Amino acid sequence: MSAPSTVLVTGGAGFIGSHTCVNLLDHGYELIVVDDYSNSTPQVFSRVERIAGRFAGAVYELDIRDRHALSAVFARHTVDAVVHLAAAKSASRSMMTPVEYYDANVGGTTALLQTMHEHGVHRLIFSSTSSVYGHAGPGPLGEATPTHPTSPYAATKSACEQILTDVCRRRPEYTVLCLRYFNPAGAHPSGLLGEDPRAAPENLIPSLAQVAIGHRDRLQVFGTDYPTRDGTTVRDYTHVMDTVEAHRFALDHLADAPGMHVFNVGTGRGSSVLDVVTAFSRACGHPIPVEAAPGRPGDVAEVVADATRAARAWGWRATRNLDDICRDAWRFQQLNPRGYDSSSRRPEKKN
Repeated sequence: MSAPSTVLVTGGAGFIGSHTCVNLLDHGYELIVVDDYSNSTPQVFSRVERIAGRFAGAVYELDIRDRHALSAVFARHTVDAVVHLAAAKSASRSMMTPVEYYDANVGGTTALLQTMHEHGVHRLIFSSTSSVYGHAGPGPLGEATPTHPTSPYAATKSACEQILTDVCRRRPEYTVLCLRYFNPAGAHPSGLLGEDPRAAPENLIPSLAQVAIGHRDRLQVFGTDYPTRDGTTVRDYTHVMDTVEAHRFALDHLADAPGMHVFNVGTGRGSSVLDVVTAFSRACGHPIPVEAAPGRPGDVAEVVADATRAARAWGWRATRNLDDICRDAWRFQQLNPRGYDSSSRRPEKKN
């Protein structure tokens, strides 16, 4: 079976979704995008088109749990494969609204799977998270590491992985490549695309960018007594451009073997919160003020990837480092001090 040429991207207006669209367009794919804009904006698509030089695909505003609307999209287009990025993604907010997270993430995935099957589409790239590993301990974590989710968000992703595993066991026509992200961060090097959540940012890099540009007085460091080298949490920060390249590699290898296959997407290098503060201070040219705060429920001390499986199977490796992440994130913040320009063109809504 040949590599897919027309790809439906759920959540294509989001941080990872918009960068994925650029990468796939750059490599000749045709795109269909669905997004409900609950944590994104349609204004990104004019920027995607500006970077890629084209955006010939269709964009639909819908919630993927609306099977009638989603089915109409599949009926209108020939879809070769799906990249499923749409999800609620805040671990801390999921602690307060677990039912809503299960509804959005698990309900959205089952609705998508049912609709795909009805329209004869059985190839999927699924966006998962390193959060499924939970308190797995220090050191690089391979895909066989037992999972111990510590938040409802992580639990929803783990539940989706189990659903996809069960589907592939019972239906041999399915191929699912599950990508467990390790802290995607940064921005497109042009500065046109970056991380611009609708609510106050919770992730470290955009929070640092807002302090650096003066929107916040200081960065809160959540927890300073973890069993790490400087007491702050350690994560494997992976440039968003490396992360989205992994999706393209995955699409190119969907024909390798049927079934469910899990791949870590990370660098294999851990950086503490204070390491990232130092790197961002270098990028912006001045110190970032910080203050200690209590650790957050669900946070774990260290999560670092063993990404050798993707390297062996696909030849994919992360090529960018923490300084690249901070430099590109700072460029996006400087060029977009209030986020995406509200005057950007909204794509025509399809009914």
